[in-house]
Formats: sequence, C-alpha cells, structure tokens
Amino acid sequence: MVKTRAIVLRSIKFGDSSLIVDMFTEEIGRISFIVRIPRTSRGKIKKQFFQPMNILYLEFDHRTRVELQRLKDVSIAYPFFSIPFEPTKTSILLFLAEFLFYTTRNELQNVNLFKYIVSSLEWLDNVRDSFANFHLVFMLRLSKFIGFFPNFEDYSPGCFFDLRNGCFCLKIPFHSDFLSPQEVGVVGDLMRMNYETMRLFRLSHSDRNRITELTLYYYRLHITSMPELQSFHVLRTLFA
Repeated sequence: MVKTRAIVLRSIKFGDSSLIVDMFTEEIGRISFIVRIPRTSRGKIKKQFFQPMNILYLEFDHRTRVELQRLKDVSIAYPFFSIPFEPTKTSILLFLAEFLFYTTRNELQNVNLFKYIVSSLEWLDNVRDSFANFHLVFMLRLSKFIGFFPNFEDYSPGCFFDLRNGCFCLKIPFHSDFLSPQEVGVVGDLMRMNYETMRLFRLSHSDRNRITELTLYYYRLHITSMPELQSFHVLRTLFA
C-alpha cells in the first residue's frame, strides 16, 4: 500500500461516473488513476478533490503493470483558502497545471521537485498582492529540478544566451534560438529572485508576456513533446 501526497495536474471525464486523473506524487512521481465518483453526496471520494493543482493525500495499491491505478482513499492535504475565490490566482494555477502536465510527464520520484511545487502553491495561496511575476519565477526555477537550469557562473554583461544548448556565449549563435543581451539581463534578474523579492522587479505587461513566451519556448526546445500551452492565452490577459 502506497501512502503519499499528490498534486492534481489534469482530470478528464471518463464515462458517466468516472475521471481519469493525472497526478505528480511525492513517493512515485507521475502516475495516472481512474477514479469512480459516487452518484450520491454520501460518497467519500468527491469530484471537487480533483481540481487542477489540488494537493491530496492518497492511498492505493501500486500495480506496476497497470496503466491506470485505482485509489483506496483520498483526502485534501492542503485546503486552499484564497486561490478558489480569486480569479487571477485561479488562472495562474490552471496555466501551471498545464505546464506541469507536460514538464513532469516522465518524472519518477523527485521529492525536491515535489516540495518545491507544494511550497510555491502555499506561498501563492497566502500572498495578498504583488504576485504578477509568480509564474515566471516558478517556471525559471523549476528548470533546476529537471536538468536544464542555466549556469550563471559563465555569465558576463553583454552575453547572448543560447537557448538550444542552455549556455551563455559572447557571439551570436549560428541559429535563431537565442536571447539578446538585454533579454538575458531581465531573465537573469528574475532567476536570482525569489517569491519574496520579486515584487521589487517591475515588468510591463508586454515584457512579462514576452518573457513567458521565451521561457515556454526554452522548455519546448528541451522537452520535445511539449506543445504550445492553450492556457497561456488566458494568462497573457492578466495584470494588464
């Protein structure tokens, strides 16, 4: 019997009374479940448990040869108190759920990554304002945990950043996938910040969207199965 915390990434209706739910768990990594939702309100398993980015406690028998696992028990591990009632935060979470669905697709157990995601969600739930750059810092720092965080020891003012090879260079690369020195400076500042200090860094609406586009493109270069995210169309309208 596996007992673990899990983060809901996606749930899709299956038949009349079931969901297929993709989660990232603390003990195993990525795993998918088929979950039967009782037709009456008396059932212990509730459909609302499986909203994107909910943090759950799970119990299940892990069968390695089975594609869709079945839950024995589930409960809310961390009840959000502000996110469900703030449309801006909800939109950010839907974007990050889609982002994590693709970036963690092949992840096995990665406790540090799991704890990073959970602590980030708890921070967003508790903060009252000044979180416009949250998704940028989240995405940039996540690259530390999955293997292609830029090495800033090689950085010097005026450098270009080669997106394909994940390195800094003094000359323009022989391809179009690079950041200009000005863009490198902005991204570098963000990568050195954390959630508490990012409020000191002012970005215009267009600059924020541009950096989001560049960050997503960087991920798509390194995760070839990652498509363009549909939820970005909603995110780009925020904080105008």
